[in-house]
Amino acid sequence: MKYGFIGCGNMGSALIRAVAKSTKDIMIADFDNGKAAALANELGLSAVDNQTIARKCDRIFLGVKPQVMAEMLADIKNILNEKKPTLVSMAAGLSTEKIKELAGNMPIIRIMPNTPVSVGEGVILYCSNGVSCDIVNDFVNDMQYSGKLYPIDESLMDAGCSVSGCGPAFMYTFASAVAKGGAECGLSEPQAIEFAAATMMGAAEMLLTSDLSPQELTDAVCSKGGSTIEGVNVLRNSDFEKIVIDCIKAAYKRNKELGK
Repeated sequence: MKYGFIGCGNMGSALIRAVAKSTKDIMIADFDNGKAAALANELGLSAVDNQTIARKCDRIFLGVKPQVMAEMLADIKNILNEKKPTLVSMAAGLSTEKIKELAGNMPIIRIMPNTPVSVGEGVILYCSNGVSCDIVNDFVNDMQYSGKLYPIDESLMDAGCSVSGCGPAFMYTFASAVAKGGAECGLSEPQAIEFAAATMMGAAEMLLTSDLSPQELTDAVCSKGGSTIEGVNVLRNSDFEKIVIDCIKAAYKRNKELGK
């Protein structure tokens, strides 16, 4: 089989659904056998155990939490070292060298996806260790339905994860606050959430496609004496920028701790 997935949690399941749009050559496993069987039945895949994936799959997604990675790999290490598949780790904080230490010397692709992969709009950062260009390119092609993939130097993976991997939660928190403000001004809560989400999407697209910086785009919305600058001044006077920077730094610090 081309792909095996060990772990069918929220992120693992989202990636399975995305890759299944490119190939059905997939086996999946999870400690919750019922969850794996239900997903396999839905997508027309095969639900098996970890050992079968280790024996039969060429590329194996490791979708378990960093805290249990060592235990999981110890159980299949001997099989992996006979076959030498490409391992794809999505465990926050665990370097490719750490995965090799736990699993053996074999090709490793390290990825950091975020939850919007479930709607095909994810951000997936990736780097590799000992993987041929052909396999990396094929892997990126098979992941195309999950969202945008960005190669990144592994030394920056923890920093990137604090922005894109953790970022959706920060964006949702901000959108929730914007929507609550709208609701307090008279909008219905569902209407306010829809306006906030659609506005965030449009602003993000402008940021991605414009040559202007975030500050320049902010200034373009604000006019002297207008309503937008009144709101922006509240954010600035509340030290909003420092709060967000501290938020990113806290996530980054935790990513580094998870790798120890």
